[in-house]
Amino acid sequence: MDHEYLANLLYPDIDTVPDDMEKAYPPRDLPEGAKVTRFAPSPTGFIHLGNLYGALTDERLAHQSGGVFFLRIEDTDSKREVEGGVELIIDMLDKFGIHFDEGATSDGDNGSYGPYRQSRRKKVYQTYAKDLVRKGLAYPCFCTPEDLNAIREEQEREKLTPGYYGKWAKWRDADLDSIRRELDAGRPFVLRLRSEGHEGDSFKFDDLVKGKIDITANFIDHVLLKSDGIPDYHFAHAVDDHLMRTTHVVRDESWLPSLPFHIELFRVLGFRMPKYIHTAQVLKLDDGKKRKLSKRKDPEFAMSFFYSRGYPAEVTLEYMMTLLNSNFEEWRNANPDLPYTDFPFTVKKMSPSGCLFDFDKLNDISRTVISRFSTEKMYSSSVEWAREFDPELADLFTANPDYAKAILSIGRGGKKPRKDITVFSDLRSYADFFFDGLFVQKDPFPDVFATEKIREVLSLYADEYDESEDRDMWFARIKSIAERTGFCPDMKEYKAAPELYAGSVADVSMFIRLALTGRLNSPDMYDVMHILGRDRSVSRIRKKAEEL
Repeated sequence: MDHEYLANLLYPDIDTVPDDMEKAYPPRDLPEGAKVTRFAPSPTGFIHLGNLYGALTDERLAHQSGGVFFLRIEDTDSKREVEGGVELIIDMLDKFGIHFDEGATSDGDNGSYGPYRQSRRKKVYQTYAKDLVRKGLAYPCFCTPEDLNAIREEQEREKLTPGYYGKWAKWRDADLDSIRRELDAGRPFVLRLRSEGHEGDSFKFDDLVKGKIDITANFIDHVLLKSDGIPDYHFAHAVDDHLMRTTHVVRDESWLPSLPFHIELFRVLGFRMPKYIHTAQVLKLDDGKKRKLSKRKDPEFAMSFFYSRGYPAEVTLEYMMTLLNSNFEEWRNANPDLPYTDFPFTVKKMSPSGCLFDFDKLNDISRTVISRFSTEKMYSSSVEWAREFDPELADLFTANPDYAKAILSIGRGGKKPRKDITVFSDLRSYADFFFDGLFVQKDPFPDVFATEKIREVLSLYADEYDESEDRDMWFARIKSIAERTGFCPDMKEYKAAPELYAGSVADVSMFIRLALTGRLNSPDMYDVMHILGRDRSVSRIRKKAEEL
């Protein structure tokens, strides 16, 4: 077989050789130990939690080492591509604080190792494909879908490994005349790898998370280029990771079955193989059993879920760090005020088994992170979220920013800030009573108290409320009203003999809180009344007394 002749016959328009590509994509000038990582999704219009898990790993490895983190769009399968999919990927990751040093952008490319969309790198792949043909390591296959289906059915009947290999690899040893006849007839072909592996062979492979694992050698003549000359994903990723000088490939452990083929590709192409990091999958408990998060069953699998619910980017990233490294929580407890980027992330602390997604833990982290926001940050972040997901609330907040900030400042700051808000979608229920148009009576007055008693307390308080009183004087007045209306002003005394009183000072405070806020639980009432102002506070209390 004249392989040089065959290479020119198959790809007459390709006049470049691998050396040309090596010169066009030289080794990067980076410090020793710097890592080059990539996030390489398909533009399917869906970004999920597993994507964020991998992207954050990529980003930390690159930026902690002074390296490069880039975005490559793997769009060789046009059937899966969704219009606007690239923009969705970039926008969603940006919302979660994942930023790229180079790669695909909404309006082109940024960086000197592009194009960063695989659909625009056809000549690059065909250059290496032609070289493999030239070396006798690849060949054309003219099998039709019907041919391949017949092969698969026969293998299934014989209970053999499915694939194009051995006696089923019809075109592996075809002569030039046979190939030329098919080409002259205009029949389409795919280019296949001439695998040098043997069924049953195995070897050890060192994965940075899984450790040493047993690998079964590839023996299947996989497709390298499809009939339209566009590469299969596997071939494209090997060429791109080499030319873009990727040092570490982070991907889900579901890719492990493809690893034998990838190892062989790097070997036959003569490329140095990057380090592989096969990460554990994100799991959830379902009826007491662990299972993988599902796009169909679990809305929380989509990153858009977290954004729409109002989890700040900092929260989601903090939570993901607890999944990535087992010692992150210990570090966070010791360093509550440092950014997560100061944490010394390492793949050595990544779990080789599944990571369990825990909503309770996520919400606890969210409450803590949000409680530490400054008033200004809380205002800007909540307005940004509300503009997209609660426009009415955004309008109310932006109509009077000082008023909104006063609301959001309650209990903020200090060593033990309040943790009333878990996500931004809580804001409406947290703050609605501050706005007359949203105020409703959510909780009823307990029917264990006589209506006349409640009305008496509210009327007295409305008559006597003095906005100039400090917090101590304000509470002293509530205690005074309690005592005058038959409620015990001292909680210890009340607990010792509750039958002697109509109730306690806590009950009096509850009546006032319900009249002001319409709920049993609310932010600090002293602050609430000062934000509402005397006239609105007294008006609400009087109105409720009249309604009872």
